[in-house]
Amino acid sequence: MTETLATSQPEARKSRTFGELLTTDLRALPVVIGLAALWFFFASQSDVFLTAHNLSNLLVQSTVVGIMALGLMFVLLVKEIDLSVAAINGVTAVLMAKLVIEFGFSPWLSIPIAILVGAVIGALSARWVTYVGVPSFVVTLGLGLALNGVQMLLLPQTARYGLLGSGVEMIAQTKIAGSAAWLVLAIGLVVYSALVVSGMARRQKAGLDVPVLSGLVFPLVGGAVFGVVVVRILNSHQGIPLVTLIFAILLGVGAYVLKETTFGLHLYAVGNNDEAARRAGIKVANVKMAAFAIAGGIAALAGVIGASRALGVGVFSGGGIGGGTLLLESIAAAVIGGVSLFGGRGSIHAALLGALVIGSVQNGLNLMGVENEIRLIVTGLLLVLAVSIDKLIERFTGQQGF
Repeated sequence: MTETLATSQPEARKSRTFGELLTTDLRALPVVIGLAALWFFFASQSDVFLTAHNLSNLLVQSTVVGIMALGLMFVLLVKEIDLSVAAINGVTAVLMAKLVIEFGFSPWLSIPIAILVGAVIGALSARWVTYVGVPSFVVTLGLGLALNGVQMLLLPQTARYGLLGSGVEMIAQTKIAGSAAWLVLAIGLVVYSALVVSGMARRQKAGLDVPVLSGLVFPLVGGAVFGVVVVRILNSHQGIPLVTLIFAILLGVGAYVLKETTFGLHLYAVGNNDEAARRAGIKVANVKMAAFAIAGGIAALAGVIGASRALGVGVFSGGGIGGGTLLLESIAAAVIGGVSLFGGRGSIHAALLGALVIGSVQNGLNLMGVENEIRLIVTGLLLVLAVSIDKLIERFTGQQGF
């Protein structure tokens, strides 16, 4: 009997280690494998898919959904849902256009106002959820419907504001090419390296064992190789799109907030167990308000970028503005990328990976000439598959005693 226990303990430790990796470091592995499989399939179906021109377009097309998914991630981490982000996206884009076209405001002033309004809307909806106790699903669903009406009221009789010549269109049209692109990469790698080293030092200070190879060397080398490949491809076609750089900066800021700040720790704590977090002295209501405010502000920024790409705003005019499938694609991107719908689990790369999966499906099927209905079916199935995998991982780790 003793011998049996002795031989089973190493196996249990091995299983627990795998479970820990599956919910942390290896959580993105299924997504990366799936993305690689998608790219291999679409490359075999179209010679255009892996060209520099198409990959540049793919990054730009994925930006709005990726930014929206990044904002939603903060709400999902605290085990809530915000179904109003697409409506916030639309109404703030129209507000920005109205300030620029009708009131003559500079884009430098109109855009921050729109982002601030989006953040305030998000915070107010969270306040309603935490103070009154109404589920966030109901509050944000009703708020989204109301904001759709406000969006239509803000539009002129023509039901559209054109932004060509306003300066806003330069956000989507600006590219950073040549040596400037390599300089941007160098700055990004320095910041990324600082984050990796800081995270490793923090874990060592907490008494955790951090292998130098997997904790430092692999992330730095992998990040550098990835950055060089991306910049080389984009430089062969006009350079780095400004909207892609904005997304990258948001990812960097988000990574710092989640990994290096007390607020990030509180987000995970509230998502895992809000009652335990409350008893530990965390102001749960304030954390949720901040999460919703971030989601609202980021949705507004995505609306501005969508308006810049579409050269105008209208009644759910598409292009990443307002209605359509934007809400579902944003939620799908976050969940497919690895953010748990059950709260408390998710890393910043989820927004990037999820957006690339959604964007690759759209781009690849369009190149194949597949109808839009099939694209929606595939996206929906991917969402169901991602949530199912997440639930299976949760069940597996639960069986291991975590």
